[in-house]
Amino acid sequence: MKYSKLNLAKEAISHKGFVKKIPDIFRMVKLWRKGVYPIKSIDIILPLLGILYVISPIDLLPEFAIPVLGVMDDLAVLSLTIPKLIKEVDKFLLWEAEQRYKGTQVIDAEILKQ
Repeated sequence: MKYSKLNLAKEAISHKGFVKKIPDIFRMVKLWRKGVYPIKSIDIILPLLGILYVISPIDLLPEFAIPVLGVMDDLAVLSLTIPKLIKEVDKFLLWEAEQRYKGTQVIDAEILKQ
């Protein structure tokens, strides 16, 4: 079976709802760059660099020279990158929800039947 970078990227992107989280990733990076979202730079930069490595045509082990190992390095990077990025996006979504409801006060209420 022949693998290409495009096929590998498609497989990785379909991982656990990754496509649905793409807008959240952009929002997370935007708020991080503005200094609003507190996160260690390394926790956001490394996964993004991993994705850029897989997308870029430059490889440490090129597919045309070493077919099997060339694909394996991309798979290894994706297997580390995508779960880490999804984990960080989930943390961001939790933080965002906390920010949205910060200052909201819950009081006792009584349900009345009519």
